[in-house]
Amino acid sequence: MKKNILILVFICFTNMTFAQVELRSLTVENLSEPIGIETKVPRFSWKLTSNKRDVKQTAYEIKVKEGNKVVWSSGKVTSEKSIFNKYQGVSLESNTKYAWQIRVWDNKGNTSKWAKSTFETAFMSSNDWKASWISSGLKNDVVDGIVPVFRKSFATNKKIISAKVYITSRGLYEVKINEKRMGDSYLAPGFTSYNKHLQYQTYNVTSLVSEGKNAIGVLLGSGWYRTSLVSKGHHNLYGKETALLFQMVITYSDGSTETVVSDDSWKASVSHITFSEIYDGENQDARLEQKNYSTVNFDDSKWTNVVIKDFPLNYITASINEPIRKHETFKPVKVLTSPKGETILDFGQNLVGWVKVNIQGKAGDQIKLSHVEMLDKKGVPYFENLRTAKAQDTYILSGGTDTFEPHFTFFGFRYVRVEGLTGKIKPEDFTAIALYSDMKKTGTFETSNSYVNQLQSNIQWGQKGNFLDVPTDCPQRDERLGWTGDAEVFGRTAAYNFNTNQFFSKWLIDLALDQNPNGSVPFVIPDVFDRNDSGAAGWSDSSIIIPYDLYVAFGDKDIVERQYPSMKAYLDYVRSVAKNDLWNTGFQFGDWLSYKEDNSKERAGLKSADTNNFLVAQCFYAYNVQIMIKAAALLGKTEEVKEYTALLERIQKAFQSEYITLSGKLTSDTQTAYILALQFDVLPENLRQQAVERLVKNIESYNFHLTTGFLGTPFLNPVLTRFGRNDVAYKLILQDTYPSWLYPIKAHGATTIWERWDSKKPDGSFQDPSMTSFNHYAYGAVGDWMYRTIVGIDTEEADGAGYKEITIKPQIGGDLAYAKGSLETNYGLLSSAWKIENGKFIFDVEIPVNTTATIEFPTEKTATITEGKMNLKAKSKSARFGSGKYHFEMQL
Repeated sequence: MKKNILILVFICFTNMTFAQVELRSLTVENLSEPIGIETKVPRFSWKLTSNKRDVKQTAYEIKVKEGNKVVWSSGKVTSEKSIFNKYQGVSLESNTKYAWQIRVWDNKGNTSKWAKSTFETAFMSSNDWKASWISSGLKNDVVDGIVPVFRKSFATNKKIISAKVYITSRGLYEVKINEKRMGDSYLAPGFTSYNKHLQYQTYNVTSLVSEGKNAIGVLLGSGWYRTSLVSKGHHNLYGKETALLFQMVITYSDGSTETVVSDDSWKASVSHITFSEIYDGENQDARLEQKNYSTVNFDDSKWTNVVIKDFPLNYITASINEPIRKHETFKPVKVLTSPKGETILDFGQNLVGWVKVNIQGKAGDQIKLSHVEMLDKKGVPYFENLRTAKAQDTYILSGGTDTFEPHFTFFGFRYVRVEGLTGKIKPEDFTAIALYSDMKKTGTFETSNSYVNQLQSNIQWGQKGNFLDVPTDCPQRDERLGWTGDAEVFGRTAAYNFNTNQFFSKWLIDLALDQNPNGSVPFVIPDVFDRNDSGAAGWSDSSIIIPYDLYVAFGDKDIVERQYPSMKAYLDYVRSVAKNDLWNTGFQFGDWLSYKEDNSKERAGLKSADTNNFLVAQCFYAYNVQIMIKAAALLGKTEEVKEYTALLERIQKAFQSEYITLSGKLTSDTQTAYILALQFDVLPENLRQQAVERLVKNIESYNFHLTTGFLGTPFLNPVLTRFGRNDVAYKLILQDTYPSWLYPIKAHGATTIWERWDSKKPDGSFQDPSMTSFNHYAYGAVGDWMYRTIVGIDTEEADGAGYKEITIKPQIGGDLAYAKGSLETNYGLLSSAWKIENGKFIFDVEIPVNTTATIEFPTEKTATITEGKMNLKAKSKSARFGSGKYHFEMQL
């Protein structure tokens, strides 16, 4: 009897244990245990886990402490909200560590254990800066000149509890303390509109600082701050002098603190980096290296005193986004010899970053590494598409064993030409290192089609290479700028692949700051052109589209609220230049790089797909207003909702009067024209079906090839799916001849998305080198459709944004036998995986805790739908489910 009772107790205890709701992934301002936030009202988020189904949070309690002092206790708050809960305690202090803990209650009667984490503040006021800006004062520390090195010695005489460094620069910095590198970020402080917005970073250097004597060494490169951007000679955009701002705060065991700051006690000298530039690369002379310059015993008697600079501090803010870090590494997969006798390393992947070299040779020997994306059909490195960018590292050997890698530049490349080596090259001496912003990877996607899988890989690699602190258009030529159009069309896809919340949040600050007084938005952000006072549809619209997309993807309402004045100002600008609600003035990019006819036999008679630029603009005008209606409703601006709703009706009528013929045909009879008109609902409902038919007929006339450019492509497949022509959408995604998504992969082995559909032509020649990038993510915007349609993962908007309310609606097609995808949402892992076997659809789903999903099954035979071993006896294709894992089977 006792034995039976013990077994029963054990079973009950086990069930209680496994039923316990647990917490994970605690974040503050989207960051895990951040050490340098300055927001006065930080937001707390967490994720719930449970092995039970249909679990939701019903209440939470947060406590925040400084030491043993409670600075905020929320009490028990009845709420399902587990993301972006705002701090409501006493004012936070600078340079202070806070501990916070969270527990929740769920709808099953469970209470979680307390989950604990920390966050640390940076400087809550610019008055906290005690450091001074310092510059090297060296004559050759100019644009395209040397990279200076700074040095400072200091001593401590007490036991150290903690040491933190707050640092930024006009230029790019790298720091060593006692000969150990500070942090693992690169190209810091990143790329911002430096004259209006400069971020500083915080580092925990407790392990680097010793009791007694210490030394600091800092390299300071020109970076984006003053090297040429856009074109040669277009340099010193933000200033002629680089400068450093450094403040270390040391806390001792007795509670006292000490600061070490940049001031006139620092010294400077030339480094071994004789040249460093974003487009052209970096030169290093190992013979000139001053080894151990960040050690205490280094002799700096020949170094010169730094110069104090009176640069402002009031626009410096703590970093809110992830830093650039090193990621994947690649060894050469082939060593090639060109017809010219050149030695070429093939790393097998088009990536962004640089090559690290370990090498021996004679003192004074010079090694050159030249980076390219492609070889021509003869096997010769293709430099022409780099335009004026040299993309070259030059290293002069010391005579011993040298290790080289750049510090303040980066390249887009797959191939590297190596010059200057004597003897046989050792591929193991060369390592390609990928650099990109350290966003968390969130999305996975796979199908039974290997080419589609490669397309997904290409999309992700295009994002990695071009999300280097700002969303650039391309990473290799003399451009590498934050083009707004590319970012806008790719935003939703980007948010599937990685958590881009903070990445875009930081970039949008620069967008608002660089916005022109008339409300127009420059074409690149940061605005290095500094001459644009007009807006272009699909480009400047990023000011409206991206903030709302971030809300939809992550549930971050604050971004919409922060950006709303910018959004409204841009819409007001468009309204001011539109005539009678028709946007038909000013410069427009239109459907950039759409299909152009050529003289090939394969495409004889296929005309160019030129869409009227103002037709495109009018459609995006409607799109902007549609978003503004949603944004205004989200923020409770009821009068503006009414105003924008009336405006939208006028815009639609203006479109119909201007661009629809009496027969219902659009004045531009192109795929893009019908796609945009259908996507943004500017056609009257009675003309939409015939517009779909015209679109499909157009696609058929091009033998099921797309002809769209930057603005039509993102909406091509979504429109076909929405209006019941998923069959055509699948034909397009699986098309593998030019022009198509799979053509670059099948014909040329592409590993990234290209700028043009035929950046490399079917005959092996190249497109116009003035605009031919092989790493340009815009056409990868189809990834959004792949996630939302093939695996069916999507989110509701309004109160369900950020995957609080989920839609799972896979739509099968083509010859795909299976597909699976997952997304790490702000609530947890969401996944959808299906396969077809013997006419049966087998479907596995995981829904995060604290969310609800509406699942639509791709079958008309609803009576055959089972979950586990139970028939659902479904009367509808659609059903609602709570959190948990589900296994469905059904007949097709």
